[in-house]
Amino acid sequence: MVNQRIFGPVPSRRLGKSLGINNVPPKNCTYACVYCQLGNMTGMSWDRADYYDPAELVREAEERIRELERLGDKPDFLTIVPDGEPTLDRNLGRLIKLLKPLGINIAVISNASTIYLPEVREELASADWVSLKGNEFRATLVSETMLVRSINDSLENIMDIANILSELQPTRAYLAVPTRPPAESWVLPPTEEILNRAYHIFQNQGLKTELLIGYEGNEFSSTGDLETDLLSISAVHPLREDTVRSLMERTGNTYACVEKLIQSGKLMISEYEGHRYYSRKFTKS
Repeated sequence: MVNQRIFGPVPSRRLGKSLGINNVPPKNCTYACVYCQLGNMTGMSWDRADYYDPAELVREAEERIRELERLGDKPDFLTIVPDGEPTLDRNLGRLIKLLKPLGINIAVISNASTIYLPEVREELASADWVSLKGNEFRATLVSETMLVRSINDSLENIMDIANILSELQPTRAYLAVPTRPPAESWVLPPTEEILNRAYHIFQNQGLKTELLIGYEGNEFSSTGDLETDLLSISAVHPLREDTVRSLMERTGNTYACVEKLIQSGKLMISEYEGHRYYSRKFTKS
């Protein structure tokens, strides 16, 4: 059975080599973002629930870390970044606690929708690096603002966001644009002129601003099994075609293996901004 709960490491523009931990089943999320790289929402929810046993997730992570250490490819971060919103996992705090003894920094990437809950804030406070909006963390706190053309890239919207973030004073304020196939095909990144204007508005508000607009590269770690790599990584991180072909070469496979996954309905192809992407296909609930 292909393990889709621990994936990577994948190259991260913020975290270096990031070993992903998928603690929430596909598309259990509080939002249905039009730019979501995982496609249309299938399980929108605001209720926290028990999904996976944290001890099992940690055991799987330990196995992968030992394998990576033998290969000299130890990750920089263990990143809790699932197929939905990580804070919907009622066991998030326990998962972070159990991961701590592994001795690798722990990151959580959240949409901040549940940050009003005291228990969520308390659980996130034990992580080393948190991406959301909030000001109660001893860890490294960053914000990420996704700009979508004609949706939230007006001067008024950008000024409002910058004003809010200037009160929170995150360690870094990232400005992102859609770089992978979004849930809605009409979604486009803002123009370069607008993105540049947003950058300077953020800077003028005293925010340490960085852009997340480039492709992160093809340095994905491989388990040696192409099917496992494709299904586990693309479940959370759609893979550009050049990355897929790089993984094919490293595992000694041909495109026939990829074609088999497509025909069986496990993998899907989409195009965005002139590039072809491969994504794990989820069954709508």
